[in-house]
Amino acid sequence: MTDDTMGRFGSSRRALLRGGLGGAAALALGAPSVRAGPREVKISMQRSSVLFTVLKVKGTLAERLAPLGFTPTWHLFTSVIEPMNAGAVDIHADVADAVPIFTQSAKAPLTFYARERGAPSAEAIIVPADSPIRTVADLRGKTVGVSRGSGSHYVLAAALKRAGLSLADIKPAYLQAPEGAVAFDQGALDAWSIWDPFLAFAEAKRPVRVIADGTGLTSYHRYYLVNDSFVAAQPEVVATVYRSLVEAGAWMKANPEEAVALLAPIWGDLPPAVVAAANSRRTYAVEPVERAQLGEQQAIADVFHEAKLIPRRIDATDVPIFAIPAGRG
Repeated sequence: MTDDTMGRFGSSRRALLRGGLGGAAALALGAPSVRAGPREVKISMQRSSVLFTVLKVKGTLAERLAPLGFTPTWHLFTSVIEPMNAGAVDIHADVADAVPIFTQSAKAPLTFYARERGAPSAEAIIVPADSPIRTVADLRGKTVGVSRGSGSHYVLAAALKRAGLSLADIKPAYLQAPEGAVAFDQGALDAWSIWDPFLAFAEAKRPVRVIADGTGLTSYHRYYLVNDSFVAAQPEVVATVYRSLVEAGAWMKANPEEAVALLAPIWGDLPPAVVAAANSRRTYAVEPVERAQLGEQQAIADVFHEAKLIPRRIDATDVPIFAIPAGRG
């Protein structure tokens, strides 16, 4: 995964967000149009995008898309909301259930095409094992790390509400996951609300205590979204991506040892037990999105609106959904 180094990520991200995707400038200058090969499908990833990682490393998606005249290119992001709002890639990283609330609030032109079935224990609020903090109620006045707009942001807000508190009762430290990992490890945070695989990383580095996870608060479904314009123009490409994700998820569960061996070096040569722990908390079961199943999304949206994290109340079920062609899913 040499193309996913942070240096290249930084430069490619800046180019993507300012529209530097090439081609258009050459055509505007009258340069001859030459079709050099397959058309790119730009796909975003984050470190928790396990199934996309499998498809990339195994070359499966490239193989599946080749007959359609497309090839995937991969773009690693630490924060996914900005590129999703900007339409910087075609097909976006799988995201926690809370993320589409922010993109919908921003009126980003995105369509749901798949979801990974819930895994509530794959995100949690943790403290050092020797911390005097025992319950969520003990977080009053404490510094809590969280990634703004993430599923763990919702877990934190909902857990506080259940304990009779709000985000105003703590000191939120808004950090992207890698920054949060450093801050938590260095003792700069009293608690950290985080998801796998970063949760498994933290548990491996030092003894920690989970004071709450998503259980009873959220199912932690992960959603897969695509730009409206891309799915309208290339529905078979999106259907092929969907089918490939289903296949990758089934492979993960059927081959746990091989899955650990594939992911461990990508995640920084972690001990196999750490990778296995993260994998055990995810279902990797990819299925179509059904509007009737989006009720929990509304609960998340309402909590975020109440906490003034989004400016207006939204109908979280009023979103475009791509129906996988019959016999293909």
